[in-house]
Amino acid sequence: MAASVPEIFGSMVFDERTMQERLPRETFKALENTIQEGKSLNINIANTVASAMKDWALEKGCTHFTHWFQPMTGITAEKHDSFISPAGDGSVLMEFSGKELVRGEPDASSFPSGGLRATFEARGYTAWDPTSFAFVKDKTLYIPTVFCSYTGEALDKKTPLLRSMEALNKQALRILRLFGDTKTQQVNSTVGPEQEYFLIDRNLYNQREDLVLTGRTLFGARPPRGQELEDHYFGSIKLKVASFMRDLDNELWKLGVLAKTEHNEVAPAQHELAPIFSNTNVAADHNQLTMEAMKKVAERHGMYCLLHEKPFEGVNGSGKHNNWSLSTDTGTNLLEPGDSPMENAQFLLFLVAVIKAVDEYQDLLRISVASPGNDHRLGANEAPPAILSIFLGDELTEILKCLEQGKPYSQKDKEILKVGVHTLPRFPKDSTDRNRTSPFAFTGNKFEFRMLGSAVSISGPNVALNTIVAEELERFADKLEKSKDFRKDLDTLVRKTIKEHKRIIFNGDSYTDSWVAEAEKRGLLNLKTTVDAMPHFLDKKNVKLFAKHHIFTESEMHSRYEVSMENYSKTLNIEALTMIDMANKQILPAVEKYMDDLSLAFTHKKALNPKMNCHVEYDRVTKLSELSASVYDETEELKENVSAAAAITDFEESARAYKETVLPTMDALRTDADKMETLTGASYWPFPTYADLIYHV
Repeated sequence: MAASVPEIFGSMVFDERTMQERLPRETFKALENTIQEGKSLNINIANTVASAMKDWALEKGCTHFTHWFQPMTGITAEKHDSFISPAGDGSVLMEFSGKELVRGEPDASSFPSGGLRATFEARGYTAWDPTSFAFVKDKTLYIPTVFCSYTGEALDKKTPLLRSMEALNKQALRILRLFGDTKTQQVNSTVGPEQEYFLIDRNLYNQREDLVLTGRTLFGARPPRGQELEDHYFGSIKLKVASFMRDLDNELWKLGVLAKTEHNEVAPAQHELAPIFSNTNVAADHNQLTMEAMKKVAERHGMYCLLHEKPFEGVNGSGKHNNWSLSTDTGTNLLEPGDSPMENAQFLLFLVAVIKAVDEYQDLLRISVASPGNDHRLGANEAPPAILSIFLGDELTEILKCLEQGKPYSQKDKEILKVGVHTLPRFPKDSTDRNRTSPFAFTGNKFEFRMLGSAVSISGPNVALNTIVAEELERFADKLEKSKDFRKDLDTLVRKTIKEHKRIIFNGDSYTDSWVAEAEKRGLLNLKTTVDAMPHFLDKKNVKLFAKHHIFTESEMHSRYEVSMENYSKTLNIEALTMIDMANKQILPAVEKYMDDLSLAFTHKKALNPKMNCHVEYDRVTKLSELSASVYDETEELKENVSAAAAITDFEESARAYKETVLPTMDALRTDADKMETLTGASYWPFPTYADLIYHV
């Protein structure tokens, strides 16, 4: 009999339940206190935990352990060590010490460091993060860790995230104390990242050099049918996909991932998985596991999972909606309005802190989602624009307007939604609708940050969110802790904040050109590309912010800037070289063969009957010949532009060259090659088309 979901959930996780069962009570309590207080782990406690963890892992069939970390590549890294230790008589023992648990020493030389480490300086350290549970995957014990250099700089994405959570907790507690809350001891940011992805046939994937090497199609004409019928969104799930989803759920549930909701997305072959909220650090780890599991499970089902933000031109891309909130250890959601939001002063203070943070640090939020892939998606009428704005809905916006003007808000009674069918129940109508075009929308008890690309680690965006909100809470606490009349000063602070930062609030359609013009009038930033956005990371206010809250040192910020800009250049370099390869070795030879056969048909027909109509052959060969010449010339131009951009030694100038010269040439080459696809016989075209890829799953 198959195990039930409650039985398998977390079965591969060394979680709190397992620790309580396997650790002595004193050790468990000491470990719990260490985690809560953020202190170093006593080596005796570490040895006891390591022994219990090893025994549990061996029972699960493990032979190895690994320190699992998240370098600045955006994906995870691991080095596997076996548990074996020589016994002295030719046999081995299975051992795992506290020292091996809490610290590792992987080679750091080949990970991106943005100048923090020279290539010959190889030493790097991993350190156990006990706030994220160890787990078993593929017969290996995985230990979530941070990753830092020999000199102490953060070389990963987890370390800054943990620092930002500590900063946010510290400042949020100060605010709660002002409202008389003495019970809360911990405030955590929580996240539920909705993950979008595409599933395509694995054999077709393997026939596309661009998909294999870059994760997206660099050529491809639009199919006759796209997503215009809107029949795929929330439609019936195909049996093969449903089987994949069931398998994926089981894999994730075993790892303690709270996979909750799954459905078809807007584009053909596109789907989504959404988890239940969890602590942001854990959510970041779980999202990495989710992406890894999606690819692995898809392979088992004869499919390939595409996580690129824009795998198909002219088809909706994939994002990752970062549902962010603030929760206390007493079970309170600090972004949950009370029965009367107008009277809920604490909620309003946290709300205006977020509004102020997003307005003052628009650049950081845009930078946190910057990537070459996401540049193709943002502002494409399928995702939010590159302009930051906040959607609050009519009721909250009206409340803030009344507060700013010092007017009473006339709260309407909760309306009842009448469906118009007497057999269906009436139910309360929500006070706000959803706005899918907004990059940062309040959705009842959380903010949905919708600008993230599907492949990005959620750590970076949440580091930015946590830090900027911590900064505003600190400023508020500094003022209110000195107050002689708390209520009066609180009211003044809220009103002043609304007045100064209301420009960031926009409840309309963010896809329109009129909003772009309006945003410019309001003074909002429009950083369209990664190359436009990233230099702002090193603005003085941003360096000061991160240093003040101990998130990044200035050198750590410079390293991340350099890594991001170099990644942009390397990504476009690979894509451009792949286009050149496909054009020269696949597309042009295939079209030449088709034209040769058409010309031969023309010749045979004329020989048979000089008056025979050969208009089709003549017209197609003429058009394809012109396009082939253009594609050849554009390919040669692309070669030259790539060589020139790659030769630039300054990483900033190189990135700009790729953006300004390489990318436009790639677009021109693609345009003409895609026209050739529509004129070339299907049996001649050298690789699967869009119709093949998105309709044959």
